[in-house]
Amino acid sequence: MKIAISAEGPDPEATVSHRLGTSPYLIIVDSETMSFEAIPSEAGASGQHAGMHLVSLAIAKEVDAVLTGYCSPIAENYLSAKGIRVVTDVTGTVSDAVERYIHSESQSLKMTASSPPTSKALLRKDTLSASLKKSGSQFKGFLPILIGVVLLIGLLSTFVSKDVLSFIFTGDAPLDTLLGACFGSIFTGNPINSYVIGGEMLGYGISLFAVTALMISWVTVGIAQLPAEIMAFGSRFALIRNITSFVLSIIIAFITVIILNLLGVRL
Repeated sequence: MKIAISAEGPDPEATVSHRLGTSPYLIIVDSETMSFEAIPSEAGASGQHAGMHLVSLAIAKEVDAVLTGYCSPIAENYLSAKGIRVVTDVTGTVSDAVERYIHSESQSLKMTASSPPTSKALLRKDTLSASLKKSGSQFKGFLPILIGVVLLIGLLSTFVSKDVLSFIFTGDAPLDTLLGACFGSIFTGNPINSYVIGGEMLGYGISLFAVTALMISWVTVGIAQLPAEIMAFGSRFALIRNITSFVLSIIIAFITVIILNLLGVRL
């Protein structure tokens, strides 16, 4: 069994990282031989990019489980889709974390083997506590996003003037839609940020075509994450998916605005 642990250092005595996305290293441990491989995060501590890089590494190394302090829901979904178990709220050193995980797996197998085939699994006494803990960790992970949204609104109001946006977006629907899709493809961050930027753009009189294309491409096209996506799914899939998403973001933007106009909706 291969176990991947987010770590602050390159050896088993290093501390488990509090967050997968900012972990400097990913240590892969073979539970049978206890041999390990320490892989540095090439993306460094760059948040979302580093997280996707480490997710891709875990998938590429065909690990069975990932142990970390906190894992974002997006990264956890990627790993779970590949059949990789994600264990959060892990503390202590890497070696201690691996030993605890192996022991818990061993106990789980023993309980399964000793239980009658028709018996129902009993609820663990700490289920509620574990759920509250996980919810707290997820809220802590989401808190920086909320703060970032507030700061982003202030930055846009201060540094991005109406004149600058009017110079970029001239009012030509096809060109504005293309530019909106391009900006959405290049920029990266939480999808919530696209709502903030889009709202500010509408307030400055930028066409709904451009704003819609930006929001759609923001959440479907990922130029910054393209290397990680190529590593996880292959270059052909990643390129075709991103190009298709880019083209569709333009088409969907036109369709959306046309439907809104037909329904008499004004934003």
